[in-house]
Amino acid sequence: MTQPDLDLAPIGNCSISALIDRRGRYVWACAPRVDGDPVFSALMDGNDPEHGFWDIELEGLKHISQAYIRNTPVLRTVLTAEDGASVEIIDFCPRHPKHSRTYRPLAYGRIVRPLEGSPRIRVRLRPSADWGARPAERTNGSNHIRYLCTDVTLRLTTDCPVSHVLNERIFRLEKAHAFFLGPDEGYDQDVGPGVSSALDRTVAYWQDWVRKLYLPLDYQEAVIRAAITLKLCAYEETGAIVAALTTSVPEFPESGRNWDYRYCWIRDAYYVVRALNRLGAVDILENYLGYLRNLVDASGGGHVQPVYGVGLEEDIDERITETVEGYRGMKPVRVGNQAREHLQHDVYGQIVLPLVQAFYDQRLLRPGTIDDFHALEKVGERAYAMHDQVDAGLWEFRTIARVHTYSSVMCWAACDRLAKAAGHLGLHERAEVWRERADEIRERIEKEAFLPDEGRFAASFGNRELDASLLQLTDLGFLDAMDPRQVATFDAIERDLKKGPYLFRYVEPDDFGEPETAFNFCTFWFIEALHQNGRDEEAREIFEQMLSRRTHAGLLSEDISLGDDELWGNYPQTYSLVGIINCAVLLSRSWTDVR
Repeated sequence: MTQPDLDLAPIGNCSISALIDRRGRYVWACAPRVDGDPVFSALMDGNDPEHGFWDIELEGLKHISQAYIRNTPVLRTVLTAEDGASVEIIDFCPRHPKHSRTYRPLAYGRIVRPLEGSPRIRVRLRPSADWGARPAERTNGSNHIRYLCTDVTLRLTTDCPVSHVLNERIFRLEKAHAFFLGPDEGYDQDVGPGVSSALDRTVAYWQDWVRKLYLPLDYQEAVIRAAITLKLCAYEETGAIVAALTTSVPEFPESGRNWDYRYCWIRDAYYVVRALNRLGAVDILENYLGYLRNLVDASGGGHVQPVYGVGLEEDIDERITETVEGYRGMKPVRVGNQAREHLQHDVYGQIVLPLVQAFYDQRLLRPGTIDDFHALEKVGERAYAMHDQVDAGLWEFRTIARVHTYSSVMCWAACDRLAKAAGHLGLHERAEVWRERADEIRERIEKEAFLPDEGRFAASFGNRELDASLLQLTDLGFLDAMDPRQVATFDAIERDLKKGPYLFRYVEPDDFGEPETAFNFCTFWFIEALHQNGRDEEAREIFEQMLSRRTHAGLLSEDISLGDDELWGNYPQTYSLVGIINCAVLLSRSWTDVR
């Protein structure tokens, strides 16, 4: 195998997902959930892993083309040999209506078809077990192979000769073959017609879902791909939304900044549902609100972790596994995330802000109730109590504790929105209580985080450092974009944090030294700020540069390096996809321009 990179195309069905490289190889997938043991681990196992992938090789390969079927996460790869022989590979995870519910099994579908000539292929299916430590044990029958992975047993049902797969034999592809890698149970129909039918119904589902989105006039392709992929990052069973599909892709080479993002951060999910709400994707919003209400109930008005497992698990303690070599051989490979131990007080605002929508939005199947409001007040109480207390901040510093301005502003936003919601619900006494608390927090922020000598805000109380989160003061409604204090803050961020077209989160050394890559979401925040400052031409220029940095699948990871523009950090990163959607909506022409 060649050196891994992030030019990968995700497939999925909101229960399971996989990342496929440009050659059509499955190189990353976890089961039975996104945070489970990787059944395909090659991405995290150096340059030449012996297992952890699913490859279909074409003898004499000369050329590869790959693209999604329009408005779907269904991937089409065409392999062409030197003699002109070619094959088509279609990859998808079934998702479609069945028996009055959404069918989204723990399963992958593949169809391999000859297109030209007499192609000769070899199927190499080598799932992993125990975090890539060994190939999964296997047994087989006449038309299936069972793979005993760590937390799940997968069954491959196929009309391809099973011995060809078992022995990785090269054979002539003379007709289409279907592969269904799914639960360890009998496949109750002919596999060829069954997989083909699932493919057609899956394509129809996704194209219908996209058809219902409210899109900006410009940048539609980018927005559609970002929206589809954000939906793939949702775990529909519980409503959780993960930050990315991978773990331990470093923020930059040999940095040690290798984190596990396969969990639900309250902060990240807040930004995801806000972006999708702009497009009218109410299904994901409503499902996530259910996840949040369960967290609120479980917290009982007390401490809320910044991050949870997709099944609402609190215990996602971080450990290092040595069984794989790491991305390009760069260790450590982390499982779990220490951030679950952190105090990050912005989470209280990020719980309140999406949940208050339920008190206003008449589209929802389950509107918010008075009881919901009173339950949410407990979160507000916590926000009020914590607004001036030290925390790890949104950048999750491991050894730095300050009263971070962004966290405090989020606590203000929690109280501010509760005041507005109480007024809407006719709870006027409660509205007054929350308005007074919001005003108190505002006064404290303006006193402790403002630097009169520079006329700007600092990233923490009593200090002078900058970070990109200060650009969010406008978005959260704390300051008007034209407020001189916000203008001065923006000017300082542009001066100190912008490197080339990109924006850094911060430039001061942290727990791991000085950052070396720009944070893509922050660049999108900067683009939004340029727009708010009336600098649309500059905003569009940087936005289009960011679009040009996407993978062939139309996606971005967390970070990007200066000079060579290589993507680093976990992939696909929901933050970055949110940025694409938000900026596209802001910078697009109006539909009235063409109607």
